[in-house]
Amino acid sequence: MSEIVIRHAELRDLDALRQMNAQPEVYHNTLQAPHPSLEMWEERMKRSSPGRRQLVACIDDVVTGHLVLDIEQNPRRSHVATFGLSVCGQQRNRGVASALLKAMTDLCDNWLRIDRTELTVFVDNESAVAVYRKFGFEIEGTGKNYALREGKYVDAYFMARIKPE
Repeated sequence: MSEIVIRHAELRDLDALRQMNAQPEVYHNTLQAPHPSLEMWEERMKRSSPGRRQLVACIDDVVTGHLVLDIEQNPRRSHVATFGLSVCGQQRNRGVASALLKAMTDLCDNWLRIDRTELTVFVDNESAVAVYRKFGFEIEGTGKNYALREGKYVDAYFMARIKPE
């Protein structure tokens, strides 16, 4: 099995990110819409803020996963970060999500002064819930009719991880 390399996302990753997020099995479990444009991804990559980090996972120099971490800018919530994660449909069950989460939790715990990390995940995305639990995330609540997906409203869990002592 090839090594998973985690690095910061770069402009050269634009088309790979667009193609990955255009896969039905990817946008089904995210808040992305079908048919993303290259211009939209270019804008996302160029939109920077002091608290945004974008990581990609690569196998054999091919982008297989993407994680966007946003640190809250409100001073009273500056100890909190939220993130979104996607993995290429053909690369699932190879440890890509775990590699990205390991890198993210290391950043949060040891470099960014983050004590609380939050996410939302669709309640029927059992594999994602399992990997988040593996990294210490706990379900704190459920958002009813959280998002529209394929013409129906679906619920989402609110999950969070508190930095271990």
